[in-house]
Amino acid sequence: MGLLDGLQNIVGDALSGKPVDLMAVAGQVFQNAGGLDGIVSQLNQAGLGEQVSSWIGTGSNLPISEDQIKTALSSETLRNLAQSFGVDMNQLPQILAEHLPKMVDTASPNGALPS
Repeated sequence: MGLLDGLQNIVGDALSGKPVDLMAVAGQVFQNAGGLDGIVSQLNQAGLGEQVSSWIGTGSNLPISEDQIKTALSSETLRNLAQSFGVDMNQLPQILAEHLPKMVDTASPNGALPS
């Protein structure tokens, strides 16, 4: 099974309420958005620095809405991710809004981004 097949299964699991491998999803999201630094940069540029800081920090994760996802990530990024995951582009912001805070939190152990 290839990487994209695995990601499609992960997104399918997310849509059906099964446990999700956040690091696998994070890898694909970050790769398509210029790495972890790229997605953090896009979110910060969209005015979501407070949320991002909470995900990277060691405290509670602030939520992000579907509309904030749509504003922060380009249509091209969303379209590419939706195609990679095999989901409708309209479903992707909901999936990312639910899982992105946990993905960034998991990818930044001890409250710091990897170097």
